[in-house]
Amino acid sequence: MYIEFMNNPCGRRVGDCAVRAISKALDTTWEAAYVMLALNGLQMCDAMNADSVIGATLRQHGFVRKSISNTCPDCYDTAEFCKEFPTGTYVLFYGGHVATVVDGDLYDAWDSSAETPQYYWEKERY
Repeated sequence: MYIEFMNNPCGRRVGDCAVRAISKALDTTWEAAYVMLALNGLQMCDAMNADSVIGATLRQHGFVRKSISNTCPDCYDTAEFCKEFPTGTYVLFYGGHVATVVDGDLYDAWDSSAETPQYYWEKERY
């Protein structure tokens, strides 16, 4: 199920999907997520919203990158992902956008449940 998630402290709808996704996935503030991404981006000499920077940030916090099944890549959307993964924390990458799924619920500023994820990061459970 889609749940609107807009935690930008100024309430602005800007290109901050990476910050929102990291914030939700790590259960931290928008500001803390912004700083994590900015510092990793600076250290890696890359933009803070680059897939490599987001991935490095997730890896540092116990996430592992996983592939989407290739059986029907055009018919597998985020709504299907949420049904298939009803427990756990995941960050989905769409090519220019990222969103977080927690326990089968999609958290995003807009309803991206019809979008097709390319790959995802899963929080390791111990």
